[in-house]
Amino acid sequence: MKNFLFLLIAVLLGAQISCQQETIKPAEKKIINLDEKSAQLIESDNTFGLNLFKEVREMSNKENIMISPLSVSIALAMTYNGAAGDTKTEIEKVLQLNGLTPEQINNSYEALIKALKSLDKDVVFEIANAIYYKTGFDVKQPFLDINSNYYDAEVNSLNFNLPSALVAINGWVNEKTHQKIKKILEELSPDARMVLLNAIYFNGIWAVKFDKTGTKLRPFYKPDGTNNDVATMHKESKFEYTLNELFDAVKLPYGSGQYNMIVMRPAKGKTSHDIINQLTAETWQKLTEEFVPVKHVSVSMPRFKFSFDIGLKEVLEKMGMVKAFDAQKADFSNISDDDLYISKVIHKSFIDVNETGTEAAAVTAVVFSTTSAGEEEKKIYFNVNKPFVFAITEKDTGAILFIGEVQNPEYEL
Repeated sequence: MKNFLFLLIAVLLGAQISCQQETIKPAEKKIINLDEKSAQLIESDNTFGLNLFKEVREMSNKENIMISPLSVSIALAMTYNGAAGDTKTEIEKVLQLNGLTPEQINNSYEALIKALKSLDKDVVFEIANAIYYKTGFDVKQPFLDINSNYYDAEVNSLNFNLPSALVAINGWVNEKTHQKIKKILEELSPDARMVLLNAIYFNGIWAVKFDKTGTKLRPFYKPDGTNNDVATMHKESKFEYTLNELFDAVKLPYGSGQYNMIVMRPAKGKTSHDIINQLTAETWQKLTEEFVPVKHVSVSMPRFKFSFDIGLKEVLEKMGMVKAFDAQKADFSNISDDDLYISKVIHKSFIDVNETGTEAAAVTAVVFSTTSAGEEEKKIYFNVNKPFVFAITEKDTGAILFIGEVQNPEYEL
């Protein structure tokens, strides 16, 4: 199975080298073996995730961005089960699912979701799905059964005309993200008939923690040429490292090493946008194959915490998923005989990177509406003091859990 480790994640800054060496604790190995179709699905998800990340970066004017490709792809895969005709074909192409049958897609996602759930005592990783539909709206049972059986989706009907419906939907989001994302929807329009949700939560403790006493204010250089003094963490240990003409990167493991954060630091004269523009499944695979263990790596990186949200309708349309959003052309006849279309795809994320570890969460909501309604090695100093790209991935599957860019590493206590 190909190991598509999609992990570029952000963490590093400033330099201070007076740290004692720590060793990563021996791992209790959890090996994930997926069949050929599940491996193909991960390759498709990673390709889709990188394409989506590029489009989000191009569209958003926010300094710090992060998405969960896994969250979006799971939500759209559940949506795919209700699509038909050209609408289904477009979703298939955008998700890079060509060559997989609906049954293979659902079986593979079921296997992937079960496999990704962490057995590491130092890492919490949770995936949850739900479907809420308007009371009285006639939903076809096979659609609900498929998403319930394969994706373990909770299914509930609510009176969308009452304020309590919005409270219930946002309450589910708040609970499944451990209060990190408190709401996903501001309102339910009179035409809304169904809300499909995916939530992902990650909380990992570093295998080698940063020493809190080593955190100092250090300059971080922003794209406009200005710089801010930011809380910069520091640690030194044996880590996997690689470099090329565009960037160098370090792999920072959580817990027993099943989950990792890879931080990619632009080379001199290059930017984090240059890295993003070069991200493809092929370049990422090549990168992950070039990591080598280095005995002494001194890592300085900023503490950072931020939230990000974006409506994905325009992004997905640009990527080729057009008819699903067109009230006249959308075909979701496998959900209902009513004329449904997608009125919104909303994605929200949160990340907190500090000396102890990383906490991250993401939610994707799809809102359906009706038309009417060995040798001595030299020490490497990895000082991240300018915008960088980051990703959190799972080791054996290579699945991209989160991916983002930090241009301004602020940290509010």
